[in-house]
Amino acid sequence: MKIITITGYKGGVGKSTTAIHLATYFSEFYQTILIDGDPNRTALSWAERGSLPFTVADERQAMKQVSGAEFIVIDTPARPNSDDLKELAKGCDLLVLPTAPDILSLQPMLETAKDVGEANYRALITIALPPPNKDGETMRQDLKEGGIPVFNTIVRRTVGYQRAALEGKPIRDLSDSRLRAAWQDYKKLGKEIQEVIHGR
Repeated sequence: MKIITITGYKGGVGKSTTAIHLATYFSEFYQTILIDGDPNRTALSWAERGSLPFTVADERQAMKQVSGAEFIVIDTPARPNSDDLKELAKGCDLLVLPTAPDILSLQPMLETAKDVGEANYRALITIALPPPNKDGETMRQDLKEGGIPVFNTIVRRTVGYQRAALEGKPIRDLSDSRLRAAWQDYKKLGKEIQEVIHGR
């Protein structure tokens, strides 16, 4: 069983969207469950509006449902306390720390990275404007130079995620192929995560 936890000290950086789309990716290969630990219950609401290709469990009932799961993705509340964060880090194979490419998102992500200490984690740049804007690439380079482990994949901003949430589907399953193209970002991210956790 592999456990991926999506966490951070700031909301609004695509944490639940990332959890849902990583669970979608892994569900193509493994029996996957997403545990919704966010008080907003974003993933549960998303699932209730439509159909997701994996089980979504409320954290309070998760223990009943994880049996047989090969991949578990955990969506945590924004701003977990640092003790909770350390426990999360101990209990998973990889922490994914999303951040938008702006200073207001970056600072809380760096604080999260500091608090997880020696845990296996990677920063993920999300909600990046598409080219020619280079903010995402610039931040990725700055993080690398600063010694922060960061995914090569950058998740670009698109209205497709709002549409997917409204329809209760992953973006992969939208009928509009232009919006569906954003799925490639999460496919690349899923492959990167597999390399990270299987290459340890």
